[in-house]
Amino acid sequence: MASKKIGEVILDVQNISLAFGGVKALTDISFNVREHEIRAIIGPNGAGKSSMLNCINGVYQPQQGSITFKGQTFKHMNSRQVAEMGVARTFQNLALFKGMSVLDNIMTGRNLRMKTNLFQQAIRWGAAEREEIAQREKVERIIDFLEIPAYRKTPVGRLPYGLQKRVDLGRALAMEPQVLLLDEPMAGMNVEEKQDMCRFILDVNDEFGTTIVLIEHDMGVVMDISDRVVVLDYGKKIGDGAPDEVRANEDVISAYLGTSH
Repeated sequence: MASKKIGEVILDVQNISLAFGGVKALTDISFNVREHEIRAIIGPNGAGKSSMLNCINGVYQPQQGSITFKGQTFKHMNSRQVAEMGVARTFQNLALFKGMSVLDNIMTGRNLRMKTNLFQQAIRWGAAEREEIAQREKVERIIDFLEIPAYRKTPVGRLPYGLQKRVDLGRALAMEPQVLLLDEPMAGMNVEEKQDMCRFILDVNDEFGTTIVLIEHDMGVVMDISDRVVVLDYGKKIGDGAPDEVRANEDVISAYLGTSH
């Protein structure tokens, strides 16, 4: 990990507060993400981790604070705008098209990169056909990278859970993001599946140079693969730093052991 070149701040979250009705989900949260790093967001259930990701990718509009991405500051961003700027996301509960093949699911991640219109794509004529061939080549490379070529024509719904998670990662990678938001990519996996997913996350970070923001419950995984960790508890930030610093932080220890409340 030490040899990796971490760059400048690419994503800066400042003083984000989010409430639903009278319930505060996030209170005055600030942290940043540097280029090429793996940045983990951890915390007990209900800490506000997914809410934070939803603010970054435009699903929720925070009541206060701002998000700066690649030098541009936004009070509010919408999901399409975020995707076009180079942020992709995987989901905790898989949002895949279960009846469609692995190839077609990953192809949906290329939609933002398509120049031809829907009508041209539908009749697959001329420029649209040439473009689809070029896009498919990129998708095939992702399928090879994720070691799932044997399943490329299989409907996703027939795959085991661990492989479905891999397809979800592939669809996000197809968007060629600069920043990849991973929402519990290892939830529900067995040890072997987790090891595979860890390897792919490290390879994406290393080979594609993709910056990764990761929510994960498995503390062993987080401490092994993250460059820096931010810790939330009841919507507040209680720790931020290198894995070793966070591991030794008394507030973090008490939040996880349940002795702080």
